[in-house]
Amino acid sequence: MSQLNGPYVAIARNSSEGAHVHFGNEPRDSEAADIEDNDLFEGSTQLTDAMEVADSDTLYYGISLGTRRRMHKGRGFWVTVGLLVLVSVVGMFWLYFDGINWMQRSKKRNVILMISDGFGPASETMARNFFQQTNNLSIGYQSPLDEILVGSSRTRSSDSLVTDSAAGATAFSCRLKTYNGAISVTDDKTPCGTVLEAAKLQRGMATGLVVTSRITHATPGAFSAHTLSRNMEDLIAEYQIGNYSLGPVVDLMFGGGRCHFMPNTKPEASCRMDDRDLWADAEAAGFRTLSSRKEFDALDTADAKLLPLLGLMAPSHMDYEIDRDSKEQPSLAEMADKALRILDTSTKNKNAGFFLMIEGSRIDMAAHTNDPAAHLRDIIAYWDAVAVVRKYVDEHPDTVMVSVSDHETGGFSVAKQLTPEYPDYLWKPEVLKPVRHSIEYISSQLLGQPSGDSRETKYRFVRDTVFPDWMGIKDASHQEISGVAEEADSVRLRQLLSTAISDRAQIGWATHGHSAVDVNLYAYGKDAHVLRGNHENTDIGQFIIDSLGLDLGLITNKIKGERVVQQTTSIKEAWLGRRDIDAPEHYPHIH
Repeated sequence: MSQLNGPYVAIARNSSEGAHVHFGNEPRDSEAADIEDNDLFEGSTQLTDAMEVADSDTLYYGISLGTRRRMHKGRGFWVTVGLLVLVSVVGMFWLYFDGINWMQRSKKRNVILMISDGFGPASETMARNFFQQTNNLSIGYQSPLDEILVGSSRTRSSDSLVTDSAAGATAFSCRLKTYNGAISVTDDKTPCGTVLEAAKLQRGMATGLVVTSRITHATPGAFSAHTLSRNMEDLIAEYQIGNYSLGPVVDLMFGGGRCHFMPNTKPEASCRMDDRDLWADAEAAGFRTLSSRKEFDALDTADAKLLPLLGLMAPSHMDYEIDRDSKEQPSLAEMADKALRILDTSTKNKNAGFFLMIEGSRIDMAAHTNDPAAHLRDIIAYWDAVAVVRKYVDEHPDTVMVSVSDHETGGFSVAKQLTPEYPDYLWKPEVLKPVRHSIEYISSQLLGQPSGDSRETKYRFVRDTVFPDWMGIKDASHQEISGVAEEADSVRLRQLLSTAISDRAQIGWATHGHSAVDVNLYAYGKDAHVLRGNHENTDIGQFIIDSLGLDLGLITNKIKGERVVQQTTSIKEAWLGRRDIDAPEHYPHIH
């Protein structure tokens, strides 16, 4: 019989080779086993001979061909199962150690962190009561924040039960506790990598900061700089335009604080302590700059080449919402909306999304002044921004928004006992409705009156303009009017103005500083449920890290040698009216 081509050679039972079936030219121990191996006889004219061989093979092995075939197939089944188990175990280890991070890195997502500086639970109650009552809404009205409440956040820093904004923001940005005043440095005063830096460098994400304070203030500074003290705002500005080893990591900045980017050779525009022109440096580094409402409105959000963008529309802090001229400055909601549109355009058709921090900065400053009307209006402005962000999240299911405060300010209470007698159970939201200006604005106007004005002229101004027109108070006493008209110290003046409004509204303040109370935690969008319950403030940072698959340790190692001390003298912020450039009356030359 001639040999067949290929690896298998079949020989009939009645052939001279004794009915063996061979693999290649190699004889096999069992005729039936060889038949099983290559199945050449199935459906062939030699099937009868094959079955006879199988019968003889049963005598040889003591096991029938069918049984041996099933045993062979059984061995294959268990080998397959073993391989599947091995692959599953290896896969589980990969997922545990790196797979989850890989999946997170490979999937586009956006994280929007909103920070309501100094906004405590009682302030939310006050704003809700006011809005519901003055707009004749149902008792069951819920604010844009009420609808997404998931828990609360603890606020202590590493060195105090009462945190400041720098340590509070560092808990979010670096996921660690540090001392009050620290800007993204550890207790041992070394830089710590931030979620913004990691999002940019590890995920290739677009990044942004939107605030109503100076962009160099504590909260935005903690995401974009590393200094031993929050007062080193000149150095913070240098970090923000990329003057360090990581280069520019913030793609978009909206807010105030232009004076920290201007050289002191321009005293009418600068609050820097040196002659560095960071505005020009930013432009040389590729930043598009803008400083007016007109330029802001002209931005084309469909232009994918807008970034990097530096838009600082006030020399220091932006105005309180109650004082804001809409022709001069955009609102927080408008800045948030434009930032979202720009970042969305810049990440279109890319695998990486964006990280955006939005801060309602001046909620806190109004509470420092114990100014209920300014505090209220900035809270409602923050609500408007929350509504804008929620709409974006609804349209982009790969996005999560977290809203939280760094701390509470003012020890605010929605009730105040005015007499020794047992108090009435009430507070009066309607008192706040006619107030037209912040205490900061009113005090600056009063202290800015010409020094030659007579005592009587100031008295009439306070009686006829300040109380009735600006504060909505029609029943001011002679003692109140004369006290305000004659006071020359900004701290005491602001306290007189605060008392006049707060007592009439029957709302109370325990401090001009911060308190240790837990603050509300809100979340909306992808994986928002993870934040349910009571959390340390560092858990917010961990949530962002987990959402984006970041490794802050790698960033920390890269920046451990960065400069954290400002070379020039830093301006120390004081409290209330003595806040240096926080108080316009102290820097009337900056405009």
